[in-house]
Amino acid sequence: METIQVVVDSKLLKAADLAAKRQKVNRSALIRRALQEHLKRLRELELEAQDRRGYMAQPQREEELRVWEDAAAWPED
Repeated sequence: METIQVVVDSKLLKAADLAAKRQKVNRSALIRRALQEHLKRLRELELEAQDRRGYMAQPQREEELRVWEDAAAWPED
């Protein structure tokens, strides 16, 4: 692992320390976990945007959707 220095305001530091205490981890572990989760979420957003661009470039045709509409229909009594 690498050691870094990060500047944060005092309110954020106090909140982080409180959260670390509640989670029973040290400050470094809390920040590592938060950064990992944030980077994972950024990647998910990136993939969602990529999918959206793909569907916008090649939208589905009506006939492609009809097959799924029949499968999703509620059965009649």
